[in-house]
Order: sequence, then structure tokens, then C-alpha cells
Amino acid sequence: MEDYFALLNVPRRPAVNEEALKEHFLQLSAAAHPDRFHSAPAVERQQANARYAELNAAYNCLKEPKERLLHLYTLESGAKPADIQRIPPGTMDLFVEVGQTCRDVDGFLAERAKTASPLLKVRLFQQGMDWTDRLNALQQKVNGKRAELLAELETLSAAWENAPPPGAPGRAAALPLERLEQIYRVFSYAARWTAQIQERVVQLAI
Repeated sequence: MEDYFALLNVPRRPAVNEEALKEHFLQLSAAAHPDRFHSAPAVERQQANARYAELNAAYNCLKEPKERLLHLYTLESGAKPADIQRIPPGTMDLFVEVGQTCRDVDGFLAERAKTASPLLKVRLFQQGMDWTDRLNALQQKVNGKRAELLAELETLSAAWENAPPPGAPGRAAALPLERLEQIYRVFSYAARWTAQIQERVVQLAI
């Protein structure tokens, strides 16, 4: 498995310096850009295209917390997290609130779609605005949870800085991989919640 951290020359850890990550990516991708090899032999062009694509894949992975944590966990444990649907610790209240709010909005949208009366449409328009405000407030809660986790990743990164080097005995035991997996799952749920919320915000605006 390709180590995207090594490929982009950034420390292998849960948190990354976004500016340094982008700078390294731009430097490496500029050197491998296909336009620099347009007159090179076919083999060199193919190699340049492959490296450029790989650098882009690495950058797109590491810049997103969810994908970065999945990649890091897989590198350190040798396997992807188990495909289970348990609710991560500390997220049950938000899980319930997002689910219930989305169901309530779906009910409102169904009622609005059946309404033909102009007077009722005016009343439902205001209700739609209220639902949009509630969804936006809920999105702020999701964003707040993400911000908490990003701050925790900075703290967790100390374990990677102090652990034995990759491949050394005892490295996995020195790393908080269980917590890393939990945080990855919360980011996964947060991405799903954001998609659900934004989908309904768009539907309310139609």
C-alpha cells in the first residue's frame, strides 16, 4: 500500500499542517506535470501521468480528515476498520437529533407538495424558512463536533511523534489506534449528516 504521507513528504500523523501539505503537493506535482513531458518518449509520459495522478490522489486523501484517518489507520494496522454500523461514543444525541429533524422536514416537504391553496402556501413558506433555520443551526452543531475532533487530532499526533518508526516492533502498541478508528467513524457520520442536512436545505429552497 502506498504511503501518501511519505509520498508528499509530510509527517505520518493524524493532524497535518494544511499549508505545508499544499506546498509540498504543488512542488511535487509541478515537477511531474504531464505538460513537462509532452515531447518525452511514450514511456516517460506514461510514468509522468501515473505519478501526477498518484500525487493528486495522495493530496485529495490527506487534505480530508475522514480519508486521512482511514489511510493512516490502514497503514498502521495493516487492515481497514471493520465494516460495522455502531454509533461512535459521544455522538448518540446528535445522531438522534439529525435523524428526527430530517424525518420532520421530509414530512413537511410531503405536506407542502400536496398543497394547492395560495393561502396555505404562504403559511407553509414561512414554515419552510423556519425549518431552514433549524437545519442551519443543526449544521453548526455538526461543524462544532468536527472542530472538537480536529483539535483532538492535534493532541493524538504526539503519540505518533513519540512512537517507534514505521515497521519497528512495538509501534502499533504505542499508538492509540482504537481512538483513531472511533474518530474516523465520527467524521464519517458527520459527512453523512452534512449531506442529509444540505439535501433538505436545497429541497426547502425549491
